[in-house]
Amino acid sequence: MITYVNIALIITSISLIASVILQNKGVGLGGLTGADSSSVFTARRGIEKTLFYITIGLSVLFFTLTLIAVIIRN
Repeated sequence: MITYVNIALIITSISLIASVILQNKGVGLGGLTGADSSSVFTARRGIEKTLFYITIGLSVLFFTLTLIAVIIRN
């Protein structure tokens, strides 16, 4: 059982990393280091909004799988 949870954690973490990187696609290299490249707020529409919700869902799934892994190991 723990093997399946570990595999799910690996897949979820890779997907979560990819979704966060895709959100910073238009920011440039300054956004990766934490520099503020622009102070203009734009509304999320279309694929940006979908990617934002996918990132939230993946983070909740990652947190849940982590708790399950800790409970199984104890």
